[in-house]
Amino acid sequence: MADIRIKGKMVNAIRIHLDTNDHDAIRQQLTPMFQKAFPPGTLAVIESTVDQELIALIQLLISLDIQPIGVTEGPLSEQARAIQFPVVPADRQLQQVKPTREQVVEEPVAAPVTEDQPVVTAAPAIRHITSYHNEILRTGQCIVQDHGDIIINAGINSGSEAIASGNIHIYGSARGRVIAGAGGNHAARIFCHSLEAELVSIAGTYCVADDIPPHVVKQPVHIYLNDQQELVFEALQF
Repeated sequence: MADIRIKGKMVNAIRIHLDTNDHDAIRQQLTPMFQKAFPPGTLAVIESTVDQELIALIQLLISLDIQPIGVTEGPLSEQARAIQFPVVPADRQLQQVKPTREQVVEEPVAAPVTEDQPVVTAAPAIRHITSYHNEILRTGQCIVQDHGDIIINAGINSGSEAIASGNIHIYGSARGRVIAGAGGNHAARIFCHSLEAELVSIAGTYCVADDIPPHVVKQPVHIYLNDQQELVFEALQF
């Protein structure tokens, strides 16, 4: 028998996208995010748009119990190759599509109350936007809603992405990446008629295709976070 064998295995890793080289700011922002959403030793690829000291960045991530496994092609590539650290291709940019229509709801915000000032109502400041999309989201496309929900009246193909700060409803097959609660909304939920996703995520807690419970695959599903911030997959009955 040969002493060496090669096996194929998918490795689950996240990408940490950085637009800053301020390591104090990186530590401050990543610490609560990883304490809540990711297990210790999470594998990560570094994707930076700015030049910075790579070894110091790797040491910072390791101190946060994050295991860097490479960088994407870009400003850090030369440093990575100099220390024989893996360099992987950058993600292909997705084409962001406009929704078919949007519904905007504005909620007034009460001004602060002081002893010598009566209660007054300020101009509308909170905007909740629901994006409706009537077409299939095709491979290479994404739809993003930073201030509310997304409702897709068809399916989404593999290689596509739907991202919302609120809830996501997909009245069809969900075959791409579905990311609700972007920005930390733990109350966000995902609903779809047929769950076949490459990845689902709510407020940073994610599950890839291989880890989705088999009993809900290709079924109508409601996904949410429980009190322990774990994803719950609930089959829907129609």
